[in-house]
Amino acid sequence: MDFSTVSWDEVGTASIETLQILAASGLFTVLLGLPLGVILFMTGRSASARSRVTYIILSVIVNILRSVPFIILIVALIPFTRVLVGTATGVLGVIPPLVISAAPYFARLVENTLREVDRGVIEAAQAMGASTGQIVRRVLLPEALPGLLAGITITVVTLVSYTAMAGMVGGGGLGTLAINYGYYRYQNEIMIISVISMIILVQLLQMIGDRLVIYFTRK
Repeated sequence: MDFSTVSWDEVGTASIETLQILAASGLFTVLLGLPLGVILFMTGRSASARSRVTYIILSVIVNILRSVPFIILIVALIPFTRVLVGTATGVLGVIPPLVISAAPYFARLVENTLREVDRGVIEAAQAMGASTGQIVRRVLLPEALPGLLAGITITVVTLVSYTAMAGMVGGGGLGTLAINYGYYRYQNEIMIISVISMIILVQLLQMIGDRLVIYFTRK
């Protein structure tokens, strides 16, 4: 293999695009998935019929979105993505399907993490007259913070693999670079560099996430 023929400018550009995709999709995934997970937890533990119906409806929607393979979802959402951001390719084009796919996944992680919070702490807050909003902000989220950070780490790492699949439809980033050059043009050097770059990225993200979990667990 001759790595001297590799265009490192293109590798650098693809790497930056991957980071942009991860930053944007990760942010919107947390912004949508966190409240959705909280709602699933709160309605799931409620005894009222209205809350139970809400939980069932949201749970079904979440399960449907989680069960659709990402490569199929990104193709199915092309018309919606074009309406939303004006394009279905490149950095912008891949963010909406990434968020729609990852947010339900993260919401389930949030729900499961909140279930691990000591019920005694929640009941104590209720006995002191705390409102639902106060319980969520001052009890649930702080108590579950290490688990939530672990969930965010898992989700972002999953998004890395999703960005690679998005390369099949011109999603931008290292995935597109690997497909267009490494696969279609038989440039194995590009394929290897893209794979190694994504492995390094995953290792860094996991390391940062683990450090944050340990830090906030000790606190």
